[in-house]
Amino acid sequence: MSGPLDGILVADFSRVLAGPLCTMTLADLGATVVKVERPGSGDDTRAWGPPWSATSTTYFDSVNRSKLGIALDLTDDTDRALGQELAHRADVVVENFRTGSLDRLGLGYERVSAVNPGVVYCSITGFGGGAGAGLLGYDFVVQAVGGLMSVTGETDGDPAKAGVALVDVLTGKDAVIGVLAALAGRARTGRGCRVEVDLLSSLLGSLVNQAQGFLETGRPPGRMGNRHPSIAPYETLRCRDGLLAVACGNDGQFARLATALGAAALADDARFRTNAARVGHREELVAALEERLAHGDAADWQTRLTGAGVPAGRVGTIADGFALAEELGLSPTVAPAGGGTPTVRHPVTYSTGPVREPSPPPRLDEHGDAVRAWLAGPGGEPLPSSG
Repeated sequence: MSGPLDGILVADFSRVLAGPLCTMTLADLGATVVKVERPGSGDDTRAWGPPWSATSTTYFDSVNRSKLGIALDLTDDTDRALGQELAHRADVVVENFRTGSLDRLGLGYERVSAVNPGVVYCSITGFGGGAGAGLLGYDFVVQAVGGLMSVTGETDGDPAKAGVALVDVLTGKDAVIGVLAALAGRARTGRGCRVEVDLLSSLLGSLVNQAQGFLETGRPPGRMGNRHPSIAPYETLRCRDGLLAVACGNDGQFARLATALGAAALADDARFRTNAARVGHREELVAALEERLAHGDAADWQTRLTGAGVPAGRVGTIADGFALAEELGLSPTVAPAGGGTPTVRHPVTYSTGPVREPSPPPRLDEHGDAVRAWLAGPGGEPLPSSG
């Protein structure tokens, strides 16, 4: 089954999360991706368990499906020559080595593009390739120094990280955008280019309204728990048995909320009539809403409020999220060809149908012999399938 990137060869010299997520997405879209790993240990995430899996760990599996796997020691002359040949044949190279490391191995952009002028060469760093080149870019550290933790957590608690490596995920998606844009440009000009993304810039770009509020006022925002700085009610509210997320984005939704709670007069109260007023009287608003919500369970309120046209949902678990997606017919997982543990499906759907049947994440050097044989040949024939 082909996809929009069918025929595109990606040399994946990345590891951990942002780079592998980028290249897995390209694989989902039909590209042939060759993942290069260190002999013996492989990608760092192969050791990041539990949970463990048939290939290594579930962390590794989450971003490495549908790839061909080869182990190369890039400090060895023979293996380095194979890595160089792969880069010279590739349409796309993705790497997240420390700045300058691949230059010393003959795999930097200048050397590769001199032989392969059509290459789209994507470099992923923590803090850019200039003054920040020497800084180690780990998601947790970038969440801290970039300000995300300062707006995450309870008002009177410590700053908190997101529950997943969100900055790595955002950076991986930004890298995909950059690669696809560069490929579109190459289709017009015949020439590739270098694409650079860094975790700090992707984080700052993701702060959207919080960042723009700071740029306008000069005042850094603080932590508000589950509350929104500019909208109310847009937060979790306590019911009899747990928490309910309620998101009223306009006055009409708030009026419907008040009516559904049997307190229609709240919408005419001067303290709550407009969003600005509700934000200014948030404590009184929450008290009034939770007084009524305390008479029912969160799941029942979710049903009632959703039926009334109020965005609301019980705070659940990841298991609940998958169950809801299944219930709604969103098919949240895909099973790899030949069996194995399902993975989370590519999140975009197309009217032309699925773009690719996924294959399992590779074991270390699983396709090494086949890829080496292909690199030793003239290169006209297609690479073997990862399935």
